[in-house]
Amino acid sequence: MVRRNGMKKSRWLPEIGSVVTYIGRASKLARGAFNVRVVAETSADRMVVEAIGRSGSPVRFTVKRENLAPLQPGLFD
Repeated sequence: MVRRNGMKKSRWLPEIGSVVTYIGRASKLARGAFNVRVVAETSADRMVVEAIGRSGSPVRFTVKRENLAPLQPGLFD
């Protein structure tokens, strides 16, 4: 990715197994942003992540890397 001034924008790459924040754009996601665990990296800047579904069981889905962000500092950090 190139900025207007010609310099490349640094890209954050989450490590496999880390917990990150997914910022969803779909209207079905009532929470908007929630924590997921990164399972794998796929092609085309996408990541396989795992979250807790509505029934309480783990659900895996693919998201764009640009929609992932590092966790904010927490209470126990």
